[in-house]
Amino acid sequence: MPKIKTHQATVKRFKKTSRNKLTQRKAGQDHFNARESGNATRKKRLDILTHKTIEKTIKQLTPYN
Repeated sequence: MPKIKTHQATVKRFKKTSRNKLTQRKAGQDHFNARESGNATRKKRLDILTHKTIEKTIKQLTPYN
């Protein structure tokens, strides 16, 4: 049976933690950050856990990670 190709865009966006949970970066960190409050900037630094509904899809797209 042939190998399954890994979806590289998914690999770049999601990371697996040591307990096999999936994390992703918060959106909106690219530009226009100077006008935001310090609290908003600090909260953007944190990673968030991926929602359970798309976890199965991500695991299918990244079979070897």
